[in-house]
Amino acid sequence: MDNPEKPGEFPYTRGIYPDMYRGRLWTMRQYAGFGTAEESNRRYRYLLSQGTTGLSVAFDLPTQMGLDSDHPMAAGEVGRVGVAISSLADMEVLFEGIPLETVSTSMTINSTAAILLACYALVAGQQGADRKKLSGTIQNDILKEYIARGTYIYPPRPAMRIITDVLGWAACEMPEWNTISISGYHIREAGSTAVQELAFTFANAIAYIQAAIDAGLAVDSFAPRLSFFFSSHNGFLEEIAKFRAARRIYARLMRDRFGATNPRSMMLRFHVQTAGSTLTAQQPDVNIVRTALQAMAAVLGGGQSLHTNSRDEALGLPTEESVRIALRTQQIIAYESGVTNTADPVGGSQVIETLTNQMEQEVYRYLETIDQVGGTLRAIETGFIQKEIQSAAYAYQREVEEGKRIVVGVNRFRQDEERPIPALHIDPTLERAQVERLRQVRASRSRAAVEQRLTALEAAARGTDNLMPPILEAAAAYATVGEISDRLRAVFGEYREG
Repeated sequence: MDNPEKPGEFPYTRGIYPDMYRGRLWTMRQYAGFGTAEESNRRYRYLLSQGTTGLSVAFDLPTQMGLDSDHPMAAGEVGRVGVAISSLADMEVLFEGIPLETVSTSMTINSTAAILLACYALVAGQQGADRKKLSGTIQNDILKEYIARGTYIYPPRPAMRIITDVLGWAACEMPEWNTISISGYHIREAGSTAVQELAFTFANAIAYIQAAIDAGLAVDSFAPRLSFFFSSHNGFLEEIAKFRAARRIYARLMRDRFGATNPRSMMLRFHVQTAGSTLTAQQPDVNIVRTALQAMAAVLGGGQSLHTNSRDEALGLPTEESVRIALRTQQIIAYESGVTNTADPVGGSQVIETLTNQMEQEVYRYLETIDQVGGTLRAIETGFIQKEIQSAAYAYQREVEEGKRIVVGVNRFRQDEERPIPALHIDPTLERAQVERLRQVRASRSRAAVEQRLTALEAAARGTDNLMPPILEAAAAYATVGEISDRLRAVFGEYREG
């Protein structure tokens, strides 16, 4: 099949680099974080010893919601779905002995992303690292929280201000850092189709980019550091086509809608995680196969980094053995499968090219509809996007329940006796240890310095100054995540759905 476009050429359908994985493999990340900073630090060191090339940090719900570990609403949630970080002191322990200037770190954090990025930068500074050489990503994608996930604090419009402040600050201070990872993953996990995943992710991207331009930033000053985060689901060929269509759509969007002229502003760089929602508690070892197929689709689709889920994640936090198998899955694809020897192994496939074209056109139709209803924020405020995802999720579940969609081990090929696999459990004493360290931090810091810097932050929030410098100052004085968030709540209020 005639295909004159080459990898590394606009609109980058076949990959953003001419040689793709022949020159450099994707970053192999493993998403991890649980209990206290000490516990997570041990897991990170283990992962690095096993060949992981980038860290990916999960934070617990209190941290995501801007609540300290001793807040009444945090009880029972501290360290459960990620690591508990209440202040700079926790971040110091989390990365103890890990050289941040040479390790790429991704942090899945949104409402409190500016605070956690400030703490990370401060720890790197303590290590003597050059802030301008730090590489990694903060998710910092608040719009999808209103759409699909729910860990928001402030109303959408002030939340957008915080994001644009991070973009503007980091463009000078941390130029190698990806200051936003616009996430389709959680949209897909909420039940969307592949087309909806792309369409709503790019609708969010349009809103962020326009907000940054409206704030006075030139598109080429920040666009090269935008990154994306997608799911790799079960439809093997559809997922490969989705990633190819995504690059083409983004390149044309940046050039034609926003007037970008720097080629790097038009290159869609994205992280992929295999689909957690497809993992089953029944016959969990089968999840290894699901993950392998999804990972291969991500590689054939040309992602820049990849996390492979562990077999036991439908049951609880993954054990070290399960994490190792998940990492080995990536390593086998990279070093044994041979697919990395060609820049675009599936280029020219009739079915892939057809699916890519179809995906692109369907995404454009959604984007036109969102423009017609008044843009992304309006589409969120009216519930249009949420309803579309809910309808897709309902249709999918009906297909499973009616047997029209086969899920191995669930509605076909079931097994009466399940072989139990070891599960990782969080020691309840860890919450008490975390709360005690937080109390020690409060007792040992200068109360006057903390109050002075929190007052300066609140003043900046009431004005128009960039919020990152006062957040850094407050974090450096060991103001807590909850205290900083509360000062912003006092100015911006809290979002209530409905």
